[in-house]
Amino acid sequence: MTIPLTGVPLRAHAPLLAALADAGYTDVWTSEVAGTDAFTPLALASTWAPALRLGTAIAPVFTRGPGLLAMTAAALAEVAPDRFRLGIGASSPVVVEDWNTQSFVDPFGRTRDTLRFLKRALAGEMVDEQYPTFTVRRFKLERPPASPPPILLAALRSRMLRLAAAEADGVILNWLAASDLPRVRAELEGAKDGFETVARIFVCPTDDQRYARELGRRMIAGYLTVPAYAAFHRWLGRGELLEPMWRAWEAGDRRAATAAIPDEVVDALVLYGSPQVCRQKIEEYVRQGVQTPVIALLPTPALASGEGGVLETVLLDLAPPYTEV
Repeated sequence: MTIPLTGVPLRAHAPLLAALADAGYTDVWTSEVAGTDAFTPLALASTWAPALRLGTAIAPVFTRGPGLLAMTAAALAEVAPDRFRLGIGASSPVVVEDWNTQSFVDPFGRTRDTLRFLKRALAGEMVDEQYPTFTVRRFKLERPPASPPPILLAALRSRMLRLAAAEADGVILNWLAASDLPRVRAELEGAKDGFETVARIFVCPTDDQRYARELGRRMIAGYLTVPAYAAFHRWLGRGELLEPMWRAWEAGDRRAATAAIPDEVVDALVLYGSPQVCRQKIEEYVRQGVQTPVIALLPTPALASGEGGVLETVLLDLAPPYTEV
């Protein structure tokens, strides 16, 4: 499950996290855009739900210096030994440049170099290295974790997917349909044993098709107009379907861009229906090779009503295990 849950104050997550563990959930994962940072909710979860695995999906490689990113990861690995997965990725120009005043230059190179630095730093090595995208002089963690956390790489197209397979402990996928997984997994051939495939899956548990599609269109217009995601979906073969959206967005017409997104794209990328139907759709990702499906629970009219027990019931109905075929 992705945390924090929408509409739930962070301080109120303790009983929900305990309920997730009791229901059979194995993991909680965070993201980092403009809500909470990626690490604080996991630090809380490490004590509130000591049975759950913890993961960042993702911590951007541009918004923290390499040393600070290593220190933060090491601290979480210390409080949750063998339960923490560090997911890193390039993020986007808006997050990096517009909101964090850093230059978004050579995202592939910066991600590669950060991955290589972190593997050495988290292993307790002294790092004194001139990487192609940055230089680190004589950095050594004072408190290296006894068990370095696995490092997973957020990847979309071929180069980053192949880098993940060659050098990381796993890959984090986002904004793709279950039917896209064969194309993606073909780029991961040769990954080492134990390589973990994680996918964030957007789930809107409601039978109100109109509501789900309208919400899905707004989200797709916000995400798939980001250059990296636009290129990703062209690579996946959705260029013709999404070209009207991209043209309208480029012209500054946000309303027309949202309206131009075909139903079939929404239905492929945003799972909706009853919790039981959503569960069946999640299972298709597992059948296609995802070891860790990470639900991003979207708001619904029922959840927004605030009626007692609705959220808990939905979480229980969506709970694993999911069957891999």
